[in-house]
Amino acid sequence: MAEIVAGSRDPSTARAKPVPDSSEYVGSWRFVAICATLLLINAFSQIDRILPFILAEKIKADLSLTDTQMGLLTGLAFAVCYALLSLPLARAADRGSPRLVLVSCVLVWSAMTALGGVAASFMFLALTRFGVAFGEAGAVPSGHALIARKIEPERRGLAIGLFAMGIPLGTMAGFAAGGAMADAFGWRIVLMGAGAIGILIGLLTILVAGPTPRLQNARTRNEPFLKTSLELLASPAFRWLFLGTILLGFAGAPFYAFSVPFLIRTHGFTATEVGIFFGLLQGLMGIVGTLGGGRWFDLAARSGSGKVLGPPAILFLMASVTTTAALFVPVGWMAIALFVPSMLSFSFMLPWGFGAAHLVAGPGRQAQASSLVMIGSGLIGPALGPLFVGMASDAASAADIPNGLALGLLIVPLASILSGLALLVANQRVSAFLRQR
Repeated sequence: MAEIVAGSRDPSTARAKPVPDSSEYVGSWRFVAICATLLLINAFSQIDRILPFILAEKIKADLSLTDTQMGLLTGLAFAVCYALLSLPLARAADRGSPRLVLVSCVLVWSAMTALGGVAASFMFLALTRFGVAFGEAGAVPSGHALIARKIEPERRGLAIGLFAMGIPLGTMAGFAAGGAMADAFGWRIVLMGAGAIGILIGLLTILVAGPTPRLQNARTRNEPFLKTSLELLASPAFRWLFLGTILLGFAGAPFYAFSVPFLIRTHGFTATEVGIFFGLLQGLMGIVGTLGGGRWFDLAARSGSGKVLGPPAILFLMASVTTTAALFVPVGWMAIALFVPSMLSFSFMLPWGFGAAHLVAGPGRQAQASSLVMIGSGLIGPALGPLFVGMASDAASAADIPNGLALGLLIVPLASILSGLALLVANQRVSAFLRQR
């Protein structure tokens, strides 16, 4: 079923199936090695991405920067580069060697992270952060393309889940170790050290992944990436999935941006208390969600029903109820506990969303599909969602309405409901699409 391609019976999108030779799929030991390396890549991608948040105060003091400049460094660079570079890098991975694209991306962002450690001005540091964003824009799509080429369909959901597990692990490691190491050695050494380790991981990837022969279908290789993207979005199955990921961005970004301030303001937790309890729970749910979700997706894909988006859709609907309750319960620990289903739903969705996108896109277009899913979830919602929450909170405070931040955070359960409903529709459309094949 993983060899299904977009286009169903529509002649405008139908194409030959460039199916890899099954002899190219790796054995058990290489499967473990590839998944472990991909996990390290994603973990250090997350670490290198969040280090400026952890090191912000030290960087500001050393380089005499303003908060606005720090905001440009940590937000705009990634948004612009993901929007402009993710799709062409994904297409390069699809049409050529995903190993080469992945290794190049790792080496670029690691080198740029290390160079950030010698920055003496805002402009130089900004250029290095654009370089980091350039490399990271292609990491997930090329990693998914590598999984599609090297790992048999029955284990791809698990592989995607292990790859995605690098996000919570990298977040925990970055926050736990980044600040302590900066206090001990300085922010420059932290950036240079993280970059050096990333370069070593990139070189290791060359050995572990092995050669990845090009797909033989010339039409697939030569398609412009914009044309491929439009064809994918023309498919109702992919379009509903894409809509679900956009709505997911409106739930996830405000949740992570304002949950900690909400718990501190409303329930009187200290930053340390919230960091320990909220951070550990988020890391644990990230691990459970990505691993459990990946394995469950494999079982759903093998069932033959084609219904590969139902469980995450239901979980989002459940999380919308618990999150609404969390915003208004009077007890702090109960609010944290009621946030757990949302934490789980965001990580659980990763292997299901990417896996379903790959089924619809088909061989030779998996990286492109991953890139579109990333753009859907990571661009519009994160750009607008936190802004809407802040505006609603400020308006409530100006009107002397208590618990204004909770009112603003209602966008999270609302977006979760809409995302769950969109995914239920996508579940039916994907199932119908796969049955037509």
